[in-house]
Amino acid sequence: MNSIANRQVICETLLELAKDDRDIIVLASDSRGSAAMGPFAKAYPEQFVEVGIAEQNIVGMSAGLAHSGKKPFVTSPACFLSMRSIEQVKVDVAYSRTNVKLIGISGGISYGALGMSHHSVQDIAVARAIPGLAIVLPADRHETKKMTEALVQYEGGVYVRIGRNAVEDVYESDEYDFEIGKAVTMRQGQDVTVIATGETVRVALDAADLLAEAGMSCRVINMHTIKPLDEATILAAARETGGIVTVEEHSIFGGLGAAVAEVVVQNYPIPMKVIGIPDEPAIAGKTAEVFRHYGITAENVKEVATELIQYKGREV
Repeated sequence: MNSIANRQVICETLLELAKDDRDIIVLASDSRGSAAMGPFAKAYPEQFVEVGIAEQNIVGMSAGLAHSGKKPFVTSPACFLSMRSIEQVKVDVAYSRTNVKLIGISGGISYGALGMSHHSVQDIAVARAIPGLAIVLPADRHETKKMTEALVQYEGGVYVRIGRNAVEDVYESDEYDFEIGKAVTMRQGQDVTVIATGETVRVALDAADLLAEAGMSCRVINMHTIKPLDEATILAAARETGGIVTVEEHSIFGGLGAAVAEVVVQNYPIPMKVIGIPDEPAIAGKTAEVFRHYGITAENVKEVATELIQYKGREV
């Protein structure tokens, strides 16, 4: 089991890149510890800004730095960054077209027992509606490294959401092509497609293994970028497999499932199922407990996908 959290990987990658790029600036909202940015602050004190608990201010300051030619990375809890400072994200980052990278740490339900005030399961829906703002959720430490390297080169505002704890690897190494806006097909399959993002990619892969044991072929797509969305990969899956299940650590409204459905229903309507957090305050608990409660598990994804395959058979 991997013991390196994605937030540590972001720090390590920026530490390496900042050696040759003095324009990289990291900002924290009293969050250098929870963002694992202590080593960066120690190594590059002139490239680190501690703003304190002032999320609106940290976004505005980062936009100013970007206007000055810097490459700011804002590290702040996703629940606050995506809600408390959303006006600044909309106006100072997106509308003003500034080169700001917003790193939402401890995203989804990874704050666990702290409950709804600290859960961020509406953030993707809010960010998707803001013009000009890209959205990326890396699946593991290897993809987080590739993403961070890409973010330094990417021009424009980006909202990134990562969890708090280490997650199981879905890639064997970082030796693969990563491109913002381009999904990764992790498994090929013909009977059904499971599209996942962030930490639920592991769930989708495990579900595909269970389906294979039952004699069913499941395509797995890692939709690490929810905006801009890889519509071509979605439509290819719709045409070639005839059924799609989405799974996400987010409300069933406005997130990955909604984004995929918008593409499918307007271009190639097929049966779809969306697995995520229902219309209620998410329960408090450890990530695994919350995932089990809402069916964000390999076993439930397998059951939902099986029902979809059987439904397609009745249709024929």
